Amino acid sequence: EPQLVESGGGLVQPGGSLRLSCAASGFIFENYGMSWYRQSPGKEREWVAAITRTSDGSNPLYADSVKGRFTISRDNDERTLYLQMNSLKPEDTAVYFCSVVVFNRYWGQGTQVTVSS
Repeated sequence: EPQLVESGGGLVQPGGSLRLSCAASGFIFENYGMSWYRQSPGKEREWVAAITRTSDGSNPLYADSVKGRFTISRDNDERTLYLQMNSLKPEDTAVYFCSVVVFNRYWGQGTQVTVSS
């Protein structure tokens, strides 16, 4: 069964940067598109970014709210998904989750990102 483990969250000042990681196991990583989502208190979980499977070019896609500030990438050798977050804003504060659909959708446990001065 697919397993996803996020890391890299923390407290950062507005304008700062963080890089999130998602270690994947239990499926052939390079064969699947991967996504990042986030959820703030009292809000629904929202899609942030996605990257297509390797055979489709590993193309990135972004929500308008993060376009130009966040970069999604993947390392198939390390079976790891990344999210580089720059120019962070207080409204980026959320729990960030990575996700994959392998017949069913699977989620990691999430990592907290707090943007505050």
